[in-house]
Amino acid sequence: MISISETAGEKIHEMLAAEELPNLFLRIGVQEGGCSGLSYGMGFDDEQHEDDNVLDVRGLKVVVDSESMRYLQGLEIDFKESAMGGGFTMNNPNATRTCGCGSSFRTATEAGKPDSDC
Repeated sequence: MISISETAGEKIHEMLAAEELPNLFLRIGVQEGGCSGLSYGMGFDDEQHEDDNVLDVRGLKVVVDSESMRYLQGLEIDFKESAMGGGFTMNNPNATRTCGCGSSFRTATEAGKPDSDC
């Protein structure tokens, strides 16, 4: 299960509305890279695949491919405002190490492949 805070949900709904395209949904995934080895990916998509898991979170259609889902069980997404603007934050109970910016992680069983420039 993935959870999205009220603040993050409102921001995502607002961003989806600004896109003005029908059938868009939020896609969340994981790929190799980043300073810790695995990186989060989050964006809008309109193409669903056979191996996708479809969730309804705060009235949002959230889609996660089956490979990424094993890293994202229990993920909490929030949105924080700051003096420099704002951004989404990820709180992942599966992460045993994260980078300073919070966009990459590793788990106890998967180190991924860190970027060479980190």
